[in-house]
Parts: sequence; C-alpha cells; structure tokens
Amino acid sequence: MRPVKLILPALAATAAVAAAVAAAPQGGASASATERTLPAAEQTGDKTRTKPQPDAKDVVLAVHGGAGTALDRATTSPEREKAYRDGIAEALQAGQKVLDRGGNSTDAVQAAVEKLEDNPLFNAGKGAVFNADAGHELDASIMRGSDLKAGAVAGVRNVRNPIQAARLVMDESKHVMLAGEGADDFAAQHGLKTVTQDYYFTQARWDALMKAKAEEAGDKSAATSKEALADEQAKGTVGAVAVDRDKDLAAATSTGGLTNKLPGRVGDSPIIGAGTYAKNGTAAASATGAGEIFIRGAATSTISNLIEFGKMNVPQAAYQVIVKRLPKLGGTGGVIALGPDGTFDAPHSSPGMLYGYLTKDGTITTKIFPDESPANS
Repeated sequence: MRPVKLILPALAATAAVAAAVAAAPQGGASASATERTLPAAEQTGDKTRTKPQPDAKDVVLAVHGGAGTALDRATTSPEREKAYRDGIAEALQAGQKVLDRGGNSTDAVQAAVEKLEDNPLFNAGKGAVFNADAGHELDASIMRGSDLKAGAVAGVRNVRNPIQAARLVMDESKHVMLAGEGADDFAAQHGLKTVTQDYYFTQARWDALMKAKAEEAGDKSAATSKEALADEQAKGTVGAVAVDRDKDLAAATSTGGLTNKLPGRVGDSPIIGAGTYAKNGTAAASATGAGEIFIRGAATSTISNLIEFGKMNVPQAAYQVIVKRLPKLGGTGGVIALGPDGTFDAPHSSPGMLYGYLTKDGTITTKIFPDESPANS
C-alpha cells in the first residue's frame, strides 16, 4: 500500500471522533419531513459557482458525507473539524486499500461507504435519522459502470450495513431493488450481519426528531434551534465514486433519509439514475440533497447522458444538473462526479457539502468548509 499523504489544516486538539459526536451537531436531512427551500434571492446556485470547473484531476476515489447548511469556521471547534475530516479520510483509506491491492472500483466504493455507515457522524447506518414514528428505515444502492449492473435496498430496518445488502442484490439476485421486510430477509438469508433498531440510535438524531416534532406542533423557535441546525448540516446521504486501473467506474450511495419522514418514504439514494449512477466512458456519480427533487430530475443519469449525448465534460455536466437545473425544481444539494480519466467535480447548490478525494499519488484531501471548494469560488 502506498504511503498516505493527508491534506489537513493544523488542528489544536486531537479528541477522538466519539467525543465529538456528543458535543457536535451531526449531519442530517432537515428539521421536518418537508424540504426547506430557500427563497430565490437566498439560493446559492449561481452565487457559489460562476462557471463549471473541475475540483481535481487524477482522482481515483472520492466520497461525500452529505450536502446542506455550511459549516462555519468561526464556530466549528477543532474537535468537531477533526472528527469530520477523520471520518472522510478513513473512508477514503478503506477504498484505497482495495485499489492498491489491484481490486476493482465496485469493491472500493463499497468499502468506503461501509466506513461512513459505521460512523455515527453521518446519516447512514449507525447515524441514521428517525422517521416520524421514531423508527429507522435505511436505503442504499451500488452500480458498476462496466456492464451497468446495479443493486439497491429501500426501507431496511435491520441490516447493519445497507450497502452490503445492495451489493448482495446486485450479485446474488436477478433484481435491481428489494424493499422493506423482503430486503431484510434476503440480507439475513445470505449471512449479512443484522441488528435491532436500537443499534442506529444516537442522541443527536433523537434530539433532532424532538425539535422537528416541536416545530410541527407550532414552536417557531424549534426551526432555529441548535438541534435543527445540526440536522441541516448534511442532507442525509453518504456516497462514493471510484475508477480502477482498468478504467472501470463505480458508484455507491447510502442514507438514513429525512428526519421525521413518513414511514415508507423512499428518496433518491436507492434509485439508480437519481442518487447513484455509473457508466464506463462517461462518469460515476453519487448525489446528496433534496431527494424528491433528485428523483424528478433524474440527477445522476442526466449527468452521464449530458456527457455521452451532449458532449459535455464532467464538470460541465455536473454543473448543469446540480447548479442550473435542480434548484429550479425547488430543491438543493450536491454530487460527486468522477470521469474515467480521473477528472473529479463536486458542485453543490446547497451552502455546503462534506467530501474528500484520493489522487493517484496517494494524497487524500478533505473539504468541509465552503471556502475550501472551487464550487464556491
């Protein structure tokens, strides 16, 4: 394995991730099941990016931890900053191990997303948000660019790592998506680790649900509470994209959904062409944001189609979809998009997005503040 070079700012503190989870707001979906849409004058689309441009080149793997309200340098503690950066870097390192031993891009994105699912900072797996009925339902999908094979699960309640279940659907069934109890049973029958609902519990997610309920009941102050702000920090998704030595692309996405969402609600994350898409020769993309809007706008497959049929490059296509088109449908978010030549872009119409990437030389870069991203230049 090549030595890893981390591009991280100096941090005054070295507190562990676990300590930061308790003290820091965690990325979630929204303070209610209804997406918050900013007034037109406040939307960040064209203000955060003035033209399409790549975020980086020679990228082999990238991950995101959700898009939403931007983190503020002035109020983000060193412990919290380190926790987010470490979480992103650990996911990249997990995928890097796969690629460095000659593994394929599909295995790499799965390994990266598993790490994010296991980290309670992110709204996937362990850190999943609560439904309106105080339960958890999780979604995930994975896609291989070489043959367009894909697998997804929606509304699972007992799978520890939903991305593993999505991969299982792709590899061991004739279907693309399984949902609910059938998906849980399929995973258990094939030996995946199952958990009870309390495994997903985190205090921060519970507090966000309580504030969402209070807002729903007419408490106007709940919408501006620290719990609601924490829930806006990331709009409820993690994901990864990769390209391997054979130029095969892959993408994967996983989520706990929206805080206070109706039981049975399914967003874009498990839907191929909306939250996840990969096609050799065009791009691998994983989306995060207002799920209903990303479904209606067929976000990730449209990026691929604009490259294939519109003759755009990766930054142009991703910018066109995320910054120009989707906000007009009433929602914001972001995407990580990677081309077969290593061109990488991470545009977002939301104020912020958590993400990072690994380049061919082993350098890991993490970006959690708006002023770190070309998308905000």
